[in-house]
Amino acid sequence: MQEIILKAKLRQTGKTASGLVRNEGMVPGVYYAKGEQNISIKAHPLSLRPIVYTAHTRIVSLEIEETKESHKCILKDTSFDPVSDKLIHFDLQGIQEGEKLTVELPFKFVGQPAGVRAGGKMMTQVHKIKVKCFPSDIIEFFEVNVADLNMGQSVALKDLDLTKYEYEQSSETVILTVTKPRGMVTATTDAPAGKAGGKGKK
Repeated sequence: MQEIILKAKLRQTGKTASGLVRNEGMVPGVYYAKGEQNISIKAHPLSLRPIVYTAHTRIVSLEIEETKESHKCILKDTSFDPVSDKLIHFDLQGIQEGEKLTVELPFKFVGQPAGVRAGGKMMTQVHKIKVKCFPSDIIEFFEVNVADLNMGQSVALKDLDLTKYEYEQSSETVILTVTKPRGMVTATTDAPAGKAGGKGKK
């Protein structure tokens, strides 16, 4: 997965200091990692866009101007102003190879289901899943091929290759179903639920 470089500067802590950071057009944030001291930082909102405004989990290379240090991390949390909806704070969690971390990874559905082409409707129940994995196994999304799904068929977590990932949901959890419109009559009985192909996309 391609890393995104985020350039940041050190900042003072406290509510007053955070307000001053926002007044100068920057966004206050914090970097933290296991066994390390928290680092209070600030970054320009434009540089945060590809990290914050995306459904994908990105590996971030945080470069701090004053210390010349670089830290590999992921975006862990954000706060937005309830009125203006502007980003007002962000948290970055440091990552280390060999240690698992928890991230949310989205599903990307590829192809138009055969059942949709026949008049059905694709209903998505789960858009992303929280998993625990090693940093090297973090991917942008799980790719799920749904082109062969007929009406009445669905895709569950057990149908995907998630062997590298730990997750709390039941493997029977359905993430997508192709439904038949109410009142629609078909000449043949719907086929039993089938399996769709799924893979990770780095």
